[in-house]
Amino acid sequence: MDNFKKKFIEEATDLIDGLERSLLELEENPTDKSIIQQIFRTMHTLKGSSGMFGFEKIDGFTHEMETIYDLIRNDKQQVTPEILDLTLASVDHLKILLDEESFNDPSVQENHNNLLKRVMAIISSDKEKVDINVEKSIQTIQPEGNDLGNTFYVFFDPIKEIFNNGTNPLFLLDELHTLGEARVFAHLNRVPPLSQMNPELCYTYWEAIVYTQQNVNSISDVFIFVEDEATIDIQKISEGNLLTDDQFLSELQMLADVNKDIGISKVQKIAKQAFIRQTKDKTVSTGTKERVKSKENAISSIRVSADKLDMLMNLVSELVTTQARLSLFAENNAVPGLMTIAENVQKLSRQLRDIAFSIVLIPIENMLTRFQRLVRDLSSELGKDVVFITEGADTELDKTIIESLVDPLMHILRNSLDHGIEDVEERVLRGKPKQGKISLKAFYSGANVMIQISDDGAGIDPKVITQKAISKGIISAERKLAKRELLDLVFLPGFSTAKLVTDVSGRGVGMDVVRRKIADIRGEVEIDSVLGAGTTITIKLPLTLSIIDGLLVKVDDTHYIIPLSVVDKIYAVEHEKIVKTFNNVLVLDAKQIPFFYIRREFNHTENTEKYEQVIVVNYDEKSVGLIVDEVIGEYQAVLKPLGKHYKKQDMISGATILGDGTVALVMDTNKIIKLFANHEDFKMEEQLDEEQ
Repeated sequence: MDNFKKKFIEEATDLIDGLERSLLELEENPTDKSIIQQIFRTMHTLKGSSGMFGFEKIDGFTHEMETIYDLIRNDKQQVTPEILDLTLASVDHLKILLDEESFNDPSVQENHNNLLKRVMAIISSDKEKVDINVEKSIQTIQPEGNDLGNTFYVFFDPIKEIFNNGTNPLFLLDELHTLGEARVFAHLNRVPPLSQMNPELCYTYWEAIVYTQQNVNSISDVFIFVEDEATIDIQKISEGNLLTDDQFLSELQMLADVNKDIGISKVQKIAKQAFIRQTKDKTVSTGTKERVKSKENAISSIRVSADKLDMLMNLVSELVTTQARLSLFAENNAVPGLMTIAENVQKLSRQLRDIAFSIVLIPIENMLTRFQRLVRDLSSELGKDVVFITEGADTELDKTIIESLVDPLMHILRNSLDHGIEDVEERVLRGKPKQGKISLKAFYSGANVMIQISDDGAGIDPKVITQKAISKGIISAERKLAKRELLDLVFLPGFSTAKLVTDVSGRGVGMDVVRRKIADIRGEVEIDSVLGAGTTITIKLPLTLSIIDGLLVKVDDTHYIIPLSVVDKIYAVEHEKIVKTFNNVLVLDAKQIPFFYIRREFNHTENTEKYEQVIVVNYDEKSVGLIVDEVIGEYQAVLKPLGKHYKKQDMISGATILGDGTVALVMDTNKIIKLFANHEDFKMEEQLDEEQ
């Protein structure tokens, strides 16, 4: 049962997250019936499944919330800000209730009771007497339409493995009887002999005739929790109650006894005859299909724990390392057929790597709901009118990166709301729209993902940054910084331009944490701002943290990996020409390329070879050369951390083990170039700008 509860908690978490997304959508479109219906269905599913697994507090609480949205979907209540605020607060409470021990906390109990009082106040707002202890059912609300009710045909064929998630089909069939009257026919023709029977599988399927004054949606809601695990067909076969016709029931029973099942066509035929008998001279058009819910028995997707995915990626990483050893062994040993086998293994391991990558990549939309909620709640708290716009929500990232990215983005959004977006009065005085705008845009750029958070607020005043930096002794009063260098000061620890310290931000803690956390996942962050127009923060991230396609190079006796995604071209250049260049600039293909001599920068001994290799890499939309001794070739690098002793250095992002067991260091070319460009003996920034 513990496994079933664990699965319920996972599925309930998804349902609650989906409910929160739907509520934020409803706030933008309060009259959208489809969103209201989705919210109701989610609550109904959550109520049913929580009751099944013993989460009585969630069951009872969701039941009352569900009543509000049943009133809304039947046009007996309107969507109001009060209802939305209450429902979002309830969503937060439901997340807490997933921990069964949480209700022992007096503050949780108090919040639970207060929320229930608010819910009941809304339900009883029409002055009807409401008793919180009286068990209600959504089916007690009379539907619109035929006062006499209708007779429906229901076909329910669950998959054999339906017991695995704790579902009992008989409970669902019992619930049909609560809608009105029902006659159920069980079909056992698929049940195997006792010797071949597996007690964990369901071999039975059912047909039912249901008379109810509810609409077809109420019948569909009975099966809402299993609609992906069963074939379900619901059709209206007649107006009125055909279950009072004994001949109709007798003919159905006879067909059920003789045939494997009755079938909708036969049911429609005898239903028509029964209806004619009931209405005599009245004619009727039967067989109207109001709604069909049909699902294939095949399972199209499965839920896998994050631990298993992590294990899969670790095994794939080890396979890639072993494949490199096999390839090296095949090169050094002339065994017939071994090279062919090594090449096949390399091909298969690359395909397996790509598939494993695709499994662990998830869209960033999975974390957007909490950001939408943050903007909604915090803008209300600050008295600001702000809209949050997203673009590229389907952009995918490694799940580990997604998990590590949430906190930095929360810091950025808080700063945008608190310091960036002005008050309504100030925006009006500046000729801006009353409503501020914060946008989050994600897109692919080569082998990287870019995330940009922009606001149309006040922007950052360079003069204020300069004065703050001088007052803190970070720079001297005489020093002049370029715009990018000046804005980069915002990321220093303890640096804040906020005039007031608030509960939201302004304590000088935040932006330095943002840069450090993003650096931990091999990312980079840059800031750009225009005074009076707004600020844009750009985060550059790798698609994955575990395996990269790299270029294996050698400098002296040390191997290095350069990410293949940044490599543009490779040139062979004479050593004498390199050492005699002026201001570290080479002319390659009639284009001036500034370069760094890795031997010199990494303190290796002087080279004696005649030729060296110039690897031209992309750096911030510019081209920079890195001089190495030898290019060995492409290499699948399994990244390993360097350990805590090397955490403070930025030039090397990790290491990988080569086929012969030696270690190759993985270069972070952007940080290497940025660090070297700041040396006093180089004017790299000016050179790079001149190239453009």
